[in-house]
Amino acid sequence: MTAPIDPTELAGALRPFGESTMLPASAYTSAEVFAWEQRHFFTGSWDCLGRVEDLAAQGNQHAFNGYLVTFADKPRAFANFCRHRAHELLPTGTACDRPALVCPYHGWSYELDGALKAAPRAEISKDHFGLIELPAVDWHGWLFVNASGDAGPFSAHLGDLDRLVAPYAPERLETKVTHTYEIAANWKILAENYHECYHCPLIHPELCAVSPPTSGNNWHEMGNWVGGSMDLREHAETMSYDGKSHGVMLPNAPQKTVRYVGLFPNLLLSLHPDYVMTHRMTPVSAERTIVECSWLFDPEAVSTGYAVDFWDLVNKQDWAACESVQRGVSSPHYRPGPLAPNENAVYDWISLISRGYRTPASLRLL
Repeated sequence: MTAPIDPTELAGALRPFGESTMLPASAYTSAEVFAWEQRHFFTGSWDCLGRVEDLAAQGNQHAFNGYLVTFADKPRAFANFCRHRAHELLPTGTACDRPALVCPYHGWSYELDGALKAAPRAEISKDHFGLIELPAVDWHGWLFVNASGDAGPFSAHLGDLDRLVAPYAPERLETKVTHTYEIAANWKILAENYHECYHCPLIHPELCAVSPPTSGNNWHEMGNWVGGSMDLREHAETMSYDGKSHGVMLPNAPQKTVRYVGLFPNLLLSLHPDYVMTHRMTPVSAERTIVECSWLFDPEAVSTGYAVDFWDLVNKQDWAACESVQRGVSSPHYRPGPLAPNENAVYDWISLISRGYRTPASLRLL
């Protein structure tokens, strides 16, 4: 099923780089397009839910939109309904810590691995009525779930990305700080902004002081992700106000460079020599997005403010720009504009989105 966008309006976004334009206004403002994206880009793909360790610390059962996740020997995902009469096992958006999943309707209960534990006063085969399990993957400590159950393998979704992320060993890092932002902009505008530094000289003077905005290169490899690197200036060890690190350097991480990666649909990874920062996007409407920004450090790191304060400022500069763009694309006079020569990563992102609009299944084949 294609997205509810006139195919002729996508033609410009699908032209070769140098000739292409941005997405049409409806991609950023239409409630119908937003609902389609939720079904096909989020439910139908590999949605990042956050860090396994952080989620498990808040309870061994978490309910999301239509499914739930349990934490025992490993994270597992299940359709959120009882096999008896389909009552929800746990209200969406809630979490708890209990030894079993218990249906509040008739009291059927399930083990954390989905097996039916008890069905009061019902003589049935427990082997045939376990919960419906959905694909879930722990990748370097981040949990990904395919809520529709029919996406391609996570390995194909990831493509060649692991080789760029593995040197930072994120699985051994700890979430030291998390900030939550609510931004009045479409989730794709946030991703587009993330994938270019054309705007940096005008709105990020602090960033430009430690990283040249024209430095680095972008990757064009297999997988449903977009990204590139930027260099650090000669005096800088990391991204901070003075370029100094007050933390613990990651032993196998590349030095003098920062890698910026967007793993479709909602995880942005900023990989530094001494910490990893993530932006996890949760769209709540066509024009509003919640971003959970987390900073991961070596467990022995004590100082975090040097990175958190720096990026909190940069984040807020970005959010203001993105909200302005949202107001612009909402104008009846908006027409998709062209891309600058150094916005090829934005082009890669727009191309991924546009192909997905036309053929959602293509996202499983990249």
